[in-house]
Amino acid sequence: MAGMVETEGLSRRFGARTAVDAVSMTVPDQAVYGFLGRNGAGKTTTLKMLLGLIRPTAGAARIGGVDVARDRIGAARKVGALLEAHGFYGNLTGRENLDLSRRLMGLPTSEIDRVLGVVEMRADAGRRVAGYSLGMRQRLGLARAMLGAPPVLVLDEPTNGLDPDGIAEMRRFLRDLPARTGATVLLSSHLLGEIEQIATHVGVIHQGRLVLEGELAALKAAEALEIHLRVDDRVRAAALLARHDLDVTEVAEGLTARLRAGQDHDAVTARLNRSLVEQGVAVFAIGARPHSLEALYRQVTENAHPLPEAA
Repeated sequence: MAGMVETEGLSRRFGARTAVDAVSMTVPDQAVYGFLGRNGAGKTTTLKMLLGLIRPTAGAARIGGVDVARDRIGAARKVGALLEAHGFYGNLTGRENLDLSRRLMGLPTSEIDRVLGVVEMRADAGRRVAGYSLGMRQRLGLARAMLGAPPVLVLDEPTNGLDPDGIAEMRRFLRDLPARTGATVLLSSHLLGEIEQIATHVGVIHQGRLVLEGELAALKAAEALEIHLRVDDRVRAAALLARHDLDVTEVAEGLTARLRAGQDHDAVTARLNRSLVEQGVAVFAIGARPHSLEALYRQVTENAHPLPEAA
């Protein structure tokens, strides 16, 4: 399926080290795509190749159908980027900083008010950037990325360094951005919990390789569910669950039993509850919930092998 952002076999080596290995990804139109991986997994290198900041060793990247290597200027017109909340003149106001970028891009003055409105910063636009909080700098960086209304926004760790209130505000803003502006958002992060609340689609990169990609809801629904239990006798409960052919794990709050593909979680939950009570095990809580993004991530990365050294 064609997407607003696509790569085919995208690779990058630095000497003997392979940083990105044959990544083929698709970001659908108006998606919030969470690009996940631990620090050093290859996220930022991939984004820099998408933006034309570094050349790939092999493969291709397209933004809005434009090949980045063949037409860097054409691709650049289709994307706005926020790689870090720096690069502003602290002695100038937020509006003046945006005006500098607006002039370089040959855009009308009205663009400044438009993007300030989107990031809800009109009231603070007259203040000098030196007095901005990190969260305000991040939003100003987003405003600059949106000048000219590019159809794609590429954001690298936009919640880095924010306090809890700033993270919650950024989360709300990013989640609503496609509906408000029509933009497609490619968002890199290593914070799985935040991405789970924001993203419509995810891609997981691990040691330079894309090991999982798809619509988040579908990926979670396709995986086995987990039944979580709190009981008075974990040993007896675990033995009973094992007799029901379930994989059992002891966690801080009790037990987790993982269902197998095709099992009806409602029926299994009811059957387990009845069996536990009949065996004299007191059940304080029992319920099924979908596979979490953290569990998906752990599943696809725990058995991965390191990339080989280049010859």
